[in-house]
Amino acid sequence: MTTRRTLLAAAGAATAVTTLGLTEAAPAAAAVENDPIAHLLRRATFGPTPASLAEATRLGVNGWLDRQLNPASIDDARADAVLSRLPLAGASIASVRSTIKVHSYEAFGQLGRAVVARAAWSERQLFEVVAQFWANHLHITAPSSGVWDSRPDYETQVIRRYALGKFADLLKASMRHPAMLTYLDNRSSTKAHPNENYARELMELHTVGLIYSEDDVQQAARLLTGLTVRSDGTYAYDAARHAGGPVSALGFTHPNGPGEAGPLAFADYLARHPATARRLAEKLCVRFVADVPPASLVTRLAQVYLDNDTAIVPVLRALFTSAEFAGAYGRKSRTPFEDMVATVRALGLGPETSGIKALDALYNAMVDAGNAPFRWSTPDGFPDVAPAWQSPSLFLLRCNLHLNLAAGWYPSQLTRPADLLRSLVPSLPATYGALVDALAVRLTGTRLPAAHTAAVLSVAGKLPTSPLSSSDKSLAGSAPYLIALVLDSPTFQLR
Repeated sequence: MTTRRTLLAAAGAATAVTTLGLTEAAPAAAAVENDPIAHLLRRATFGPTPASLAEATRLGVNGWLDRQLNPASIDDARADAVLSRLPLAGASIASVRSTIKVHSYEAFGQLGRAVVARAAWSERQLFEVVAQFWANHLHITAPSSGVWDSRPDYETQVIRRYALGKFADLLKASMRHPAMLTYLDNRSSTKAHPNENYARELMELHTVGLIYSEDDVQQAARLLTGLTVRSDGTYAYDAARHAGGPVSALGFTHPNGPGEAGPLAFADYLARHPATARRLAEKLCVRFVADVPPASLVTRLAQVYLDNDTAIVPVLRALFTSAEFAGAYGRKSRTPFEDMVATVRALGLGPETSGIKALDALYNAMVDAGNAPFRWSTPDGFPDVAPAWQSPSLFLLRCNLHLNLAAGWYPSQLTRPADLLRSLVPSLPATYGALVDALAVRLTGTRLPAAHTAAVLSVAGKLPTSPLSSSDKSLAGSAPYLIALVLDSPTFQLR
């Protein structure tokens, strides 16, 4: 009989070398198959599927990148159908204000659920991954005070609009958006009392990093006065709030007369600063290559960024076709959000036919894991290194979610194959060990180590050599647990 106690015992045995130990260690690289297509899709999507692997194999690395870097050319009807149930997720400030009560959390909720839906079911996977990267870099916590009406518009008009454009344009758009000006307090900045918060984070988090002085912050804060928000929630420049007079910050000088020219010139200066180029290159390498980014690649990508006037696509192309990326198998582990979405995609689970109850459940699972979209409480955004997401409690949450999704228990509204096991392994092999091998190859790209396979099978009271046939009456009851335990394995935890 399968019990929670035996299941957890098997999970513990099967994951003796979990992502708690698979960060930069050599065993991590050995845990995933040395397949350049699968490696690309593990990093540049929210999880490979048989269809995406087949497409990438047919197109090749460069062909797949060409297609994904032109997202407008990709039909996204399935994701769009789900998003139509979340009208506030992309709504304008005026639309949000006319639809919900002041300071309502409804728009925040729809926005977060839209991220889950796009990650799970959009065909524009690379675009969604990159958009999430920039949303985390130019982070605005949601929910957070004051941006109840503007956070969805920020996602649409800033992050998603410029995600594959030029960083200079992305930065300037964020600088003039009510959500950023509210979140980092510039809307309250005045001539008499310049608020330093946005000026500091503009340099420290958004661009050059910790190379500024306190005088630089004070000078920049004066320059940024006047960028504010109207009573109707929209952006405005107010000359009456502007603290004029020459400024000098980080080598940038400006007469600082009234108008937006000074702040926009400062944003352009920061975007093109060599320190910004290196910092963005390093963050992209941490996201896509390794927790400890290869210095050689960081240096090259920074130069590509500068040579292409802050354009993002050439940097991404150089990253994904680099030798350092190709050699980085097993050097990243999935966050709880990525693990959840990769599970949905690997199991072939589809969106519910109507409503958003399943999205509610998936989103709330990430609230429990501390990794729900946009809910990081400070402006530095979610960490993207393995130690930040390694704890026994978070691993248990992953295990529980894997089993709930594999068994169809929760959320039950997701559409799923009529026979999940047969959809994953169409032809049953002759032994239980071969079945786990087939599940592991299908779900992770490679077989599990022998000891892990034996531990997985212990939950069903089977050995790797135990015979298997379609008439085996215990198979149906054991299948969800076997699937879930493969998902619990260290191999699946790797990005």
